[in-house]
Amino acid sequence: MSTEPPETPEDGEPTSADAAPAEGTRVSEAEAELAAQRLERERIEQRKAERQGPIAAGTKLSGTAADLLAAVRAVESGEKPAATVFEEARPAPRRPAPEPVRPAPAVTSDPVVPAAGAVEEMRGVLAQGGVPEGLAVRAAEELGEGGAGLLRSDPWQLLRIPGVRPGQADGFARALLGAGAGPDDGRRGRAVAGWLLEQAALAGHTVLEMAALADALGRQGVPEPEGAVQDAISEGDVLVFQDAVGEAGEDEEQPVRVLVGLERYAMAEESLADGLARLVNSVPKQDGGSEEWERAAASAEGSAGELVRAVAGHGLVLHTGGDAASAEPAALLDAAHGLGLRAWAATHAPAGRARFAALVEGPGVATVAGLLSGAEGPGRDADGALDLDLLVVIDAPQLDVESAALVTESLPDGARLVLAGDPGVLGSVGPGRVFGDLLAARVCPQIASRRPDPGPLGELVSGIGVGELPQVAAPGKEVVIVPVRDAGEAVHRTVQLVADSVPRAIGVPAEETQVITPGHGGAVGTRALNAALKERLNPGPGRFGGFDPGDRIAYSPAPGRTLPGRVVTADGEGLHLECGGEEIVVPRERVESSVRHGWALTAHQAVGCRWPAVVVVLPGDAAQALSRPWVYTAFGRAGRHLSVVHGVEQALPRAVAEVTAKPRTTRLPVLLAPQVPAGAGG
Repeated sequence: MSTEPPETPEDGEPTSADAAPAEGTRVSEAEAELAAQRLERERIEQRKAERQGPIAAGTKLSGTAADLLAAVRAVESGEKPAATVFEEARPAPRRPAPEPVRPAPAVTSDPVVPAAGAVEEMRGVLAQGGVPEGLAVRAAEELGEGGAGLLRSDPWQLLRIPGVRPGQADGFARALLGAGAGPDDGRRGRAVAGWLLEQAALAGHTVLEMAALADALGRQGVPEPEGAVQDAISEGDVLVFQDAVGEAGEDEEQPVRVLVGLERYAMAEESLADGLARLVNSVPKQDGGSEEWERAAASAEGSAGELVRAVAGHGLVLHTGGDAASAEPAALLDAAHGLGLRAWAATHAPAGRARFAALVEGPGVATVAGLLSGAEGPGRDADGALDLDLLVVIDAPQLDVESAALVTESLPDGARLVLAGDPGVLGSVGPGRVFGDLLAARVCPQIASRRPDPGPLGELVSGIGVGELPQVAAPGKEVVIVPVRDAGEAVHRTVQLVADSVPRAIGVPAEETQVITPGHGGAVGTRALNAALKERLNPGPGRFGGFDPGDRIAYSPAPGRTLPGRVVTADGEGLHLECGGEEIVVPRERVESSVRHGWALTAHQAVGCRWPAVVVVLPGDAAQALSRPWVYTAFGRAGRHLSVVHGVEQALPRAVAEVTAKPRTTRLPVLLAPQVPAGAGG
């Protein structure tokens, strides 16, 4: 099982940073993201305090799994330091779901900045270990007060800083500890185990099978990987679970699998399961009356009417479909407003917010981060719950377990939740497979839209979704294939398409044309393409961290979040950006780690957005990176025109036909099963 993220950052390059506040009275998307993260940390601490301890599984294990659980028992008996460790199997009774914790979030106008003294102390220890001092602010933020002392006592804790890899932490440890920093140091094994689980989370896993983690530790040079896993459990760095798999025979014990994970994601997934079960098992608030709901459903068209009927009687409903299907959740929102409900929709990105808002007659569209933080949306009631009756989440496949847990925890009793999205797109850049797990679990009504995406582009993307790459008629040059022989030609033709051919032949200007390519590195990755496109479209000295006013950028306020935008200006305060209609100021010290040029993006960065024209670049070395979800997502970002710079020959149809989404190891279905009655999905 892979533990690498679907898109790996450069070695040693952090992938996110906190954002400075937007100018004006409106709180920025970046601040909203930060506030939501702070709120999640507070809730995790609250849930940790409420935990009731281990749950016995009542099953027998042998071999490595038995050794692993023996380490847990040693912790529980006091033979080793206490740690928060629990086991769980399906036959075991599940404790009652705790009451949702809904503290109203506080959104500040100032970014969270560590104390100057802590940063200086951190700068000193990093310099001593040969680490660039530019990481001092980020390290102080991540490790908190006393972080410098922590690094001196355990240099491998450097791996907690996003972007740092084991080889770099090893060098840092040797510089601080000398000959004592060896691969068999227990501190190294525990830290690498945590790092691997964080990397797995970036690839979508909330947990890993114990054998997969041990194997990955061995590949990182840990001499006794099973012992390192046990040590990490004993010290409380990771948690261990038993999940029942299959059914036991008359004389057989319940088969189980042993999983390990980080507490942060385990608690979030458990909280999510509790919140979803509360919605499924509850009776929605009876407002409007059945006759009024039926009239609203009858006035809607086709599957939109089915969606309205499902929402009338259920607390949780799933809706699937392509881009055109967004009209159906919009019709639901309008119908709910007509019934007097407090109804809101939330999208993944600001660009998606603007696009969906154009489909809705009245107000009521926010981003997920803005809704949760209070920067957008209806605000919260006296109990800390969102002040609404219906929430429709668009782009639901992009919800990771932490965001989804926050959403469900924030809903008041009697509220309805609709998760809507296209199951064919790439999943969240973060832990979990929330939308896919719920579709597979069938715990609530699922409404599949019958509204197809129109035109040649819609026909092409629909075919890809079922594993075919059809030849489509494109009389208006909606789809154009541009064959190339090598990387140099691919870059040249891409620049030519964006700067000349698409504006001249299609009428879409360069600033409304987006390039999408499989990765950041290589001769035709985002870095190479952005350099070539900047030279052609907005040449300049790049006096502020390589950027000039007018540059298109991709800003990452947090891991897994990408906001396309442009540079407005730069001054002593920082780099001023415009992203989705919001003004954001990124401080000078954060520009390098959180802002990239954005004429070219990866498909993961482009999810949740659409452009009038898209140029998808598939160089010869991209064949191994292609999959059906990648192609479906990249091609589906185009609204009017798609150009494919094609250098992979038969690898493209083969990927569409054969390479499906990578599996993700999650616990949500197992956690939901004992809480939701069989057949609840209708």
